[in-house]
Amino acid sequence: MKILIDTNVILDVLSKREPHFHFSSEVLKLCGGQVTGCIAIFQIRDIFYLLCRMGVDKTIAKSSVKHLSDSLVTLNTNDIDISYAFASNVSDFEDALLIGCAVRHDVDFIITRNIKDFALSPIRAVSPQGFIENGCV
Repeated sequence: MKILIDTNVILDVLSKREPHFHFSSEVLKLCGGQVTGCIAIFQIRDIFYLLCRMGVDKTIAKSSVKHLSDSLVTLNTNDIDISYAFASNVSDFEDALLIGCAVRHDVDFIITRNIKDFALSPIRAVSPQGFIENGCV
């Protein structure tokens, strides 16, 4: 099974955000076995930027993002994904780009805390808690 993990879930873990940390970290722990955890390449830049904006030292942010990119499969994005995002009715461009990437890479689920933002996605969006509790694995 292949899952694409949204930025908010990653930030829950890296910044230990409560009350979301537990289920988000459980999702990441599943990755590497029968679950292939993925992030889109543009998320790496976004996560680094957001960590720094949250006050994390750049060296620590870089180390965290490096560990993340070593632990998950990084999916490339290309003009097909961009075209998908522009043609999409999804209002948030970043979400539309993530959906386009997920479609092209045959992802089974998008793991996000913002389920409603992915209502128009052909890939089912599931919360970290829903993924863990409903046995999506």
